[in-house]
Amino acid sequence: MEKEFWLQRWQEQQIGFHEGRFNSSLLNHWPHLQAPHSGSVFVPLCGKSQDLVFFAENGMTVVGIELSHIAVDAFFHEQGLTPQRSQYGELQCYRAGPYTLFCGDLFALDTEPLKDCHWVYDRAALIALPETMRRDYCQHLARILPRPCRNLTITLEYDQSLKAGPPFSIDPSMLAELCNDLADLVLLGERPEEVKGITAVEYSMVLNYR
Repeated sequence: MEKEFWLQRWQEQQIGFHEGRFNSSLLNHWPHLQAPHSGSVFVPLCGKSQDLVFFAENGMTVVGIELSHIAVDAFFHEQGLTPQRSQYGELQCYRAGPYTLFCGDLFALDTEPLKDCHWVYDRAALIALPETMRRDYCQHLARILPRPCRNLTITLEYDQSLKAGPPFSIDPSMLAELCNDLADLVLLGERPEEVKGITAVEYSMVLNYR
């Protein structure tokens, strides 16, 4: 979607995509992925997600990027933290405790802030992007992430003809096609979900970047 769409959603607090709690699929699958407790995780289009707190409580440092400063400010406020702010190229950088959050365009982020991030968590980024942007997004992540690196991605599948996205319907075969020359995909599980009153399937997958 256009940047203005998401900025307006945060401005008007139309944030039904914000769960306000730890994601249940994250809770189910993360303990079995053997992630180091002292590692670092990257969360693209992170909003003010409580999942950031989940990773911090599991001993990890967290790097995120979000388009809206309203979301970033709200996250630190809700955590009772006062971040130090600086400029990083085109991006604003907020740092406090285990969190480093960048505000701005994801495509302006480069390799340096992610050099220690060997995990990615994508619950609300890929499914927020229209088809025309998904390939560029996947390629950009593969380009700026270190190796080895694994990506826990959560997507939704439903009849897109019944409702316009976002969130957009992306099933495992679509993700595999997007990343066929970038990463190997492992399906962890699926469960029923509801999207705007429509029956859907939520998939949890891991991408192992080559």
